[in-house]
Amino acid sequence: MSVRPYLRREGEGEAHWFLGNLVTVLAAGEQTRGALTVVEVVNPPGFGPPLHRHQTEDEMFYLLSGTAEFRCDGDSFTAGPGDFVLLPVGLPHTFLVGPDEPLRTLQITNPSGFERFAADAGVPARERRLPDPGPVDPAALGHAAARHGIELLGPPPTHHIGGTR
Repeated sequence: MSVRPYLRREGEGEAHWFLGNLVTVLAAGEQTRGALTVVEVVNPPGFGPPLHRHQTEDEMFYLLSGTAEFRCDGDSFTAGPGDFVLLPVGLPHTFLVGPDEPLRTLQITNPSGFERFAADAGVPARERRLPDPGPVDPAALGHAAARHGIELLGPPPTHHIGGTR
């Protein structure tokens, strides 16, 4: 597979609404020979994904703006702009975005594949502003997650427990 250099400008890249979050693909498996995926994610205030674990991917977050409490395998970390969080493969994890502003991150998964999950479980983003996420179909999300090696383990978090910073 031949890969060429490229520049992805702000606002460019395939984008999807995924669980009410804007996910913009900056580098997919096709550009990294399957090594990793890099997406920019904007999560609305108070968002939290279901408790889950990745069966093949490490998941990393570099926070650009906003705050979130990350929970992984019994540990809790409160992170803000400039912080980096690693959630290793196989460990159950989730996070809860702070209530005051959206969370904007660079999310990196190793190896690649997260971009296919976001496309499978989401819808193409025609407008790049946070919408009303509306209800999520748990069965459809569960089927999409299973197809992409992600095991859903429980509901999203509903309150902060006060992780370390």
